[in-house]
Amino acid sequence: MKILLDMNLSPYWVPVLENAGFEAVHWSTIGNPSATDKVIMAWALTNDYIVFTHDLDFGTLLAMTQADAPSVIQVRSWV
Repeated sequence: MKILLDMNLSPYWVPVLENAGFEAVHWSTIGNPSATDKVIMAWALTNDYIVFTHDLDFGTLLAMTQADAPSVIQVRSWV
């Protein structure tokens, strides 16, 4: 499973996810930090990544476009 971390999550998530056996990349290392959610979603879809975010907008984008992909993992709690 390949996971793309959104800008609103710390890059420190990358090694945590990699240690758990996932391929992970933070958006800041591959794209424009000010890219729109639509751009990030398009990249994730094209490159077969799941978006990991704290942002509610990604789920809304999926619902409004009735898209099947990319999947979105949304975390709403800080530890």
